[in-house]
Amino acid sequence: MDIERVLVVGAGAMGSQIALLCSRAGFTVACHDIDQHRIEAAYLELTDRSARDVAKGLRNQHDEDAAHQRLTFGTDLARLATDADFVIEAAVEDLEVKRALFNRLDRVTPKHAILASNSSGFVPSRIADATERVELVCNVHFFNPALVMKGVEIVTGPDTAHMTLATAVALVRRLGKTPIVLHKEIPGFIANRILGAVRDEAIFLYESGVASVEAIDTACRTALGYPMGPFELMDLTGIDIGYYTKRARFAESGNPRDAPSKSVIELVALGQLGRKTGRGWYVYDGNGRKIGPDSGQPQPS
Repeated sequence: MDIERVLVVGAGAMGSQIALLCSRAGFTVACHDIDQHRIEAAYLELTDRSARDVAKGLRNQHDEDAAHQRLTFGTDLARLATDADFVIEAAVEDLEVKRALFNRLDRVTPKHAILASNSSGFVPSRIADATERVELVCNVHFFNPALVMKGVEIVTGPDTAHMTLATAVALVRRLGKTPIVLHKEIPGFIANRILGAVRDEAIFLYESGVASVEAIDTACRTALGYPMGPFELMDLTGIDIGYYTKRARFAESGNPRDAPSKSVIELVALGQLGRKTGRGWYVYDGNGRKIGPDSGQPQPS
């Protein structure tokens, strides 16, 4: 399928970067969010990002201007979805929210439009049957930050058409990314299941009093060669994202090992979600730079 117009639903950190990524690749892009303030923030963030990239010589000013001209924002989903060829949903990690959204997208997008979720927590078959186009539903999972990370996981459900997979792979390649195709769906996909195992062990070590958050992150960076430690990564991606993913997996499996940890539950309850709130496992300044460990974080037992 030839793709010309992309709709991104959700103007958060992931959605807004996916939108700019697509517009940079030459697609006409609409980015939707229900929150006008979030849209305004996303516009400013992407404008600043482009200015920094141009100043560093990473991007050409003319190309960035053209990319921003191809990118529009709005709160009217029906209007933005009218001529979409490919939709990438990047909304909150809540299954019922996603199912309701896909049901609406099924009604307001053209019948040929592919509906993809950026989620790695919910497999396509959990979402597809909320639509009448199960053959056109898949997951296209970008990693944070989407403008930088090269890999994109592509997951199909049992009813997804081969054409849908082929189109998603072609789109990802046009974005300059590397498609990672799974042969069958599994919650968490590949990378996040591996990262999740590391994260869970890191939290276990912390909650058991074995070592501090900072020491565990330092070990992962200096001994294992990770670009950042698991706690730093949780702060970057948003502690609430992992919380909702774990909660959904526990609801499905009933296995206590799949439930969110005590310390993560406490952080979410306090609204300390990482960089985006200024506090999480660490404390951050107004520009998102790490100041140091958060002395008020949940203490190990």
